[in-house]
Amino acid sequence: MAFITDDFLLSTTAARRLYHTFAKDEPIIDYHNHLPPKDIAEDRQFKNIHEIWLEGDHYKWRAMRCNGIPERLITGNATARDKFLAWAATVPQTLRNPLYHWTHIELKRYFGIDTLLNEKTGPEIWEQTEAALAKPEMSVRNILRTQKVRALCTTDDPTDDLSWHQKCAADGFEIGVYPTFRPDKAFAISDSNTWNAWCDKLGAVTNMDINSFDKLLTALEKRHDFFHSVGCRLSDHGLTHAFANFDSSKSTQRIFDRYRGSNVRKIYQEDIETLATHVMMHVGRLNAKKGWTMQLHLGAVRNNNTRLAREIGADVGCDSIGDYSQAENLSRFLDALDNENALPKTVLYNVNPADNYVFGTMAGNFADGTTPGKVQFGSGWWFVDQKEGMEWQINALSNLGLLSRFIGMLTDSRSFMSFPRHEYFRRTLCNLLGNDVEAGLLPNDDVLVGGMVRNICYSNAKSYLDLVKS
Repeated sequence: MAFITDDFLLSTTAARRLYHTFAKDEPIIDYHNHLPPKDIAEDRQFKNIHEIWLEGDHYKWRAMRCNGIPERLITGNATARDKFLAWAATVPQTLRNPLYHWTHIELKRYFGIDTLLNEKTGPEIWEQTEAALAKPEMSVRNILRTQKVRALCTTDDPTDDLSWHQKCAADGFEIGVYPTFRPDKAFAISDSNTWNAWCDKLGAVTNMDINSFDKLLTALEKRHDFFHSVGCRLSDHGLTHAFANFDSSKSTQRIFDRYRGSNVRKIYQEDIETLATHVMMHVGRLNAKKGWTMQLHLGAVRNNNTRLAREIGADVGCDSIGDYSQAENLSRFLDALDNENALPKTVLYNVNPADNYVFGTMAGNFADGTTPGKVQFGSGWWFVDQKEGMEWQINALSNLGLLSRFIGMLTDSRSFMSFPRHEYFRRTLCNLLGNDVEAGLLPNDDVLVGGMVRNICYSNAKSYLDLVKS
């Protein structure tokens, strides 16, 4: 008996009608992910399911470690097949984790496989998927076409040359592949050696000597201009919290001088806060000037396991929800830009669901009549991009703002198998609204409610981000 049926997650007649009529066939704008643009430019053909599914997916790595799988079968030197079979043996242990849903919906959508993945079925599924991935229709570009992706935005450092994005545009690929400007390393002085090396690299790509804070800002502006020329229309910032330490320019130069060219042993948090505030204000102004959207991903505690970080590296599945105080600094930062008439379109993402109402109310403070939903309370992110977390975010946004102006879902993924997360979100959205319709909490009006569904799935993001022209 199939697990992923046509009515998966849809518990009422109204929910099924909303999904199948208004959500299912809408295209995708995946405006935040970590996909490698090189794979798109080269139209990569994956050799096996490990390459496309497990190669960089720290969600799965985390679950495998929790299941007692040794690291050699996760990120180590085991064969691709053995790593996949270790994942297959883990999947039955993920019941009620969103990975169980994602695993089976992805197997169904990409390979037509209804079989539950487990230790016994793993070898056969390995063979089935290996044969399917060898077909031309499973190249990266054809996957994007099949999944109805109209545009996607990767995550890119200001020093990146963006050559792969340029190649996608130059060879006539019809799906927009755009960079996103992520300048977080510009104020990452907690590791002064790494920061200095990054400043040197920034200087090299801008033909500048980064010997003052003003030159750092000028170099960032040069790269911002270059990113714009390649089609970038968003910046992205992964921060513990917003920064709002508005010390003078003399103070920022003093801090810059202290860390530039030195291996500083004692790091002052106030220095980080001050430098970060001025960089973020600078980027915010640049975004507003060019009509970009600023994304603030706030609240994660990253790389908790220092042993694994030393052995494997960053972003390997050892991150957590943080309990930072968010409201005051976020308010002061947004207000400072707004007071200069320099607040760009902004999307706020919280990783801690306890902050849902903080972010939901903050978004409504800075509407200015120029753009519907100018400051967005963004979709459930990271640990809350699952059914329950999505429902919490949708409910908070509905109660505190305008769900009708919401720009919807993104994958935040490193895998080309993750586009069904949009389907997962759409089914969750339609189930929530369908239940309300049948409970009499919303009108049984397909034009009204169905139109909102269609807008949230695609049209709102299309209008807000201006990435798709037709």
